[in-house]
Amino acid sequence: MPNLTRPLAAALLLTLTGCGGLTLTPEPEVENATHAAILDEVAAAAAISAYRVQHGLSPVVVDPTLVKAASFQANNNARHGQLSHEIGGSFTSRMASAGLAKSWAAENLSAGSETLEQVLARWKASPEHNKNMLLPQIRRIGIARVDAPGTRYKRFWALVMAGA
Repeated sequence: MPNLTRPLAAALLLTLTGCGGLTLTPEPEVENATHAAILDEVAAAAAISAYRVQHGLSPVVVDPTLVKAASFQANNNARHGQLSHEIGGSFTSRMASAGLAKSWAAENLSAGSETLEQVLARWKASPEHNKNMLLPQIRRIGIARVDAPGTRYKRFWALVMAGA
């Protein structure tokens, strides 16, 4: 996966090019897909925080706006049955729509992991995803999981991280 840890001051570029942002309203639900019964975002933030603290970094907190952004992307990926940072619009345009144009932001996606522990292990093992989770500027996260049993991967994950 490409590293998407660019600061979103690049929103200026969006303004200059006239690109419109996307509204992060929920996409229609994936046919035969269900959101996980309960994805404990607080537990996810605690696990990511513990990992960051082990590396001398600050902990993170759950941000409802970022949860919405993560849900938007996980649902888009599940609906299309593929893993892509571009489905639903570019990361930069999606973050600008979420009001994060002037903040550090990064996104980790995954598909196929059954549990939070599995997806975190995958992201830690991936140099680019791990780098995102260990960005010193990150203070807030949103995480989402969408189950899509009729797709190849069955389960889609999105983690959106942003600065203060």
